[in-house]
Amino acid sequence: MSNSKIALVTGGSRGLGKSMALNLAKKGIDVILTYHSQQAEADGVVAEIKALGRQAAALQLDAGNTGSFDAFFEQVKARLHDTFQAEKFNFLVNNAGTSLHAAFADTTEAQFDEVVNVHLKGPFFLTQKALPLLADGGRIINISSGLARFSYPGSSAYAAVKGAIEVLTRYQAKELGARGIAANVVAPGAIATDFSGGMVRDNPQVNAAVAGATALGRVGEPEDIGPLVAFLCTDEARWINAQRIEASGGMNV
Repeated sequence: MSNSKIALVTGGSRGLGKSMALNLAKKGIDVILTYHSQQAEADGVVAEIKALGRQAAALQLDAGNTGSFDAFFEQVKARLHDTFQAEKFNFLVNNAGTSLHAAFADTTEAQFDEVVNVHLKGPFFLTQKALPLLADGGRIINISSGLARFSYPGSSAYAAVKGAIEVLTRYQAKELGARGIAANVVAPGAIATDFSGGMVRDNPQVNAAVAGATALGRVGEPEDIGPLVAFLCTDEARWINAQRIEASGGMNV
């Protein structure tokens, strides 16, 4: 049996999730990452993790489709056994997500339902179904957004479910504490990735506006978030629990 700790990172093929996966590996943690459709990108991240000397595997997951979760965890169980010689994993990072930019007055019920499914219902039940495979003393890390603290027009549905995730995290910490499982939420500010069609990264006006609203004078990068998530999975972070940690460079302070 392997003595390595293992993390399950949803949405780990690109952007913030890729940075999280690679930084976990740099901490000596093995990684199972999920992808929605980008298998080639996910396989590339697996190769990078293996180059760092850790074990890794990629599994397909639609994080908004709760009906697929039982079959997904059967795959996780098999992969734990075959690839990692393990029965359980230690860290669950609920990172997978989609963006939505729509005015409150124009948000459709279908758009609302998709945001709820991917960002609230999905993480709620994925974490619930993970509990038998999540080792005692493990960690749950949920991902929120700076938009749960400050408001930008066009983000009402997205920000509302992120606010719900922050409350849920505190309840997870309270109810799972008997198993030694800590739960925290990381809230990134605006990050230059392909999220939202690369809006922060590729739109000079948006980039400049974000930088101007941020105390440190620039937009965020994936490497501003990945190492923080990895740190929360270390023994040094063992006493951090039920906390919202915003990593935004001081946006709108």
